[in-house]
Amino acid sequence: MKVRIRGVVRDAPAGRLYTGVDGQRPAFYALERGGWRDYVTLLHPPYTLWHLSYVVLGAALSPALRYDRLVATLLAFFLAVGISAHALDELNGRPLRTHIPRALLVALALGGLAGAVAIGLVGAVFASPWLLAFVAFGVFIAPAYSLEWFGGRFHSGFWFALAWGVFPFLTGYWASAERFEASAVFGAASVFALSLAQRTLSLRVRVVRRQVRSIEGRIVYADGSMEDIDRSWALGVDERALTLMTAAIFGIGVAALCVRV
Repeated sequence: MKVRIRGVVRDAPAGRLYTGVDGQRPAFYALERGGWRDYVTLLHPPYTLWHLSYVVLGAALSPALRYDRLVATLLAFFLAVGISAHALDELNGRPLRTHIPRALLVALALGGLAGAVAIGLVGAVFASPWLLAFVAFGVFIAPAYSLEWFGGRFHSGFWFALAWGVFPFLTGYWASAERFEASAVFGAASVFALSLAQRTLSLRVRVVRRQVRSIEGRIVYADGSMEDIDRSWALGVDERALTLMTAAIFGIGVAALCVRV
């Protein structure tokens, strides 16, 4: 198979600015720009659902499930990841090309993070002071990853898997059980690997959508038949896999929770 790609095919550095290629949507879930649609796109709906599912899975696998703490943890991560981290990411170069004013993005980022911290502090008072450690890590990693602090040191596959996979899973687990058992170790290792798979696929499709001008090539099969390939061919399988993986982890989280009911 021979493929020729025109355009930049690498992840952009800190301070990046995406202008889009030939009107291509910046993400497969991005809506048409403008109005309320920008705010829906800002949430990165499939990925936010994915990471919240880790919270549910962690709580469901813990030895002592507490539904009130699960709800509080879900709300905290929705504010911290779904709103704050994604608003910070949009501030860092407008990768989604939304029309949301910069001042409003700053307000969403600070407000979301403040709300998550408030929930964490209440949990530390009424549940366990050890939750302060989770709060501290969350306050640091959200801007460190999204704004690519320290030259992007924390903007890597390892930190993505740790921050948006292992962290929500272990937080959901600890918030309910206030201890870690073997299930936490194996669960954390599993979501770390799954998060790395997510980033591998999402990084590829993000680069193709936002930085590649064209893809040209042809597949020659063993029987002599040929197939021309283009941008749609390059995006189709990976984006379908991401969609199916989102549905799968959501279903697994709900299934694990149902077992505990």
